[in-house]
Amino acid sequence: MYEGKFPHKRYKLTYQFLEKHISKNETILDLGVENPFTEVMKNADFKIANTFGEDLDEDTSEIENSNATVVTAFEIFEHLLSPYTVLKSIKADKLVASIPMRLWFSSAYRSKTDKWDRHYHEFEDWQFDWLLEKAGWRIVDRQKWTNPTKKIGFRPILRYFTNRYYIVYAEKVSNSKT
Repeated sequence: MYEGKFPHKRYKLTYQFLEKHISKNETILDLGVENPFTEVMKNADFKIANTFGEDLDEDTSEIENSNATVVTAFEIFEHLLSPYTVLKSIKADKLVASIPMRLWFSSAYRSKTDKWDRHYHEFEDWQFDWLLEKAGWRIVDRQKWTNPTKKIGFRPILRYFTNRYYIVYAEKVSNSKT
């Protein structure tokens, strides 16, 4: 196991989930530009390439042309208008994806200054499951976790008890019609 330092609880839990399901011999296409978690995966010897920041709602060619055996999407689908289209374009047979869950006490995140850092969707776990199923994926494993903060107030207290992140390992369902 990778013994590096994790700057966030979610990085550590995401890494442990990834390592549980994905061999370091497999090739990974990580949706989204390189980020601090990309470095965690590279430092742990995963074979990984990222997409380049293209608008995946408009252009799925990097996904369609990839020969990766695994696709990872860590907190990407909430930024897309049509995550279904992206999920359908994946050729790999394995998917590890995480999302921030919709919280009843906090509205969806929206940036007024960054056109890419907006949440068009914040899913409940069952909604994300249905999306994956409709797009041709079967969930093999799933996990949720909280995201406590060191702030004072009602919402910070709720974050100790309310799951904020949801991660799944899914495999493509073979379609006998193709």
